[in-house]
Amino acid sequence: MLKNSKLIHYALVLFLAVFFNGACASIQLGPSMGSLKETVLEGEGAEKVLLIDLQGVINNQKEHAFTGATTALGMVEQVREIISKAETDKDIKALLIKINSPGGTVTSSDIIFHELVTYKIKHEIPVYVHVMDIAASGGYYIALVGDEIIAHPTSLIGSIGVIALKVNLENLMEKIGVNWEIVKSGDKKDFMSPFRSFTDEERKLFQQTIDNFHSRFVTLIAENRKELDLNEVTPLADGRVFDSKQAMDLNLIDAVGYLSDTVDRIKLKLENPDLKIVTYQRQGDYKSNLYSISPQPPTFNMINLNLGLAKSALSPYFLYLWMP
Repeated sequence: MLKNSKLIHYALVLFLAVFFNGACASIQLGPSMGSLKETVLEGEGAEKVLLIDLQGVINNQKEHAFTGATTALGMVEQVREIISKAETDKDIKALLIKINSPGGTVTSSDIIFHELVTYKIKHEIPVYVHVMDIAASGGYYIALVGDEIIAHPTSLIGSIGVIALKVNLENLMEKIGVNWEIVKSGDKKDFMSPFRSFTDEERKLFQQTIDNFHSRFVTLIAENRKELDLNEVTPLADGRVFDSKQAMDLNLIDAVGYLSDTVDRIKLKLENPDLKIVTYQRQGDYKSNLYSISPQPPTFNMINLNLGLAKSALSPYFLYLWMP
């Protein structure tokens, strides 16, 4: 009886560890992901508009089943896979990027922008961006690939800026009587440690990195929004968000309307009312119309219960992310 109780105890501990640890995979014994297949959402013409759906926090974290099989790709890998498939289709005459994101990591946002703009230049096709609920920070960064940015009447746009987080447990460790000893080769080697505060010099150096990423963001807006220059963008880049009307008045977007309006706009611009709207999906996904969304990508665990000690979280995250 005692032996059975211990087995039950160990099984319960294992289950709770898997269930509550944000870095662990979900328990799913299903098959691994299949390849992307084209789905027609509407239209019957030969020429196509490829709809790419970017939903959620922007990162490149995969999700795995308990068996180890990949159940969801990170957004960067997902976009790269879509672009690779689209490369072979000469009938694609435009991209329609549907964005609903508060942003994400600086690097992931920048890579996705780069992948999309590279495809756009190589194939000499227009890109249209439609904002659903939100395109903030990294979401707006990616939206800048659009020749036109159209937002839903109740969208939020902006949050132009950079943020990085560091947990400081110094006072807590003192209260519970725990000391963290570190041997290092230089005095700044552990400046992101959660067990001590920044020095004034370290905070200044960290701020310089934040400012550099911020400058990159502001410059990208000035380069891609023809109606704005650096002097006009700078006062808008204080982290605030704008509603659709405000964003349009400030030239951050080009129009306000519904997704169907954006499709009509593309058909009019390309002078082809028979354009076919297509997207890519995997077996088991179900996308029946323009408003169908892709499976939710892996979440980004902002407040890590492992306090940054897991192998996957040893580096700080620099974020183009709206954090209200």
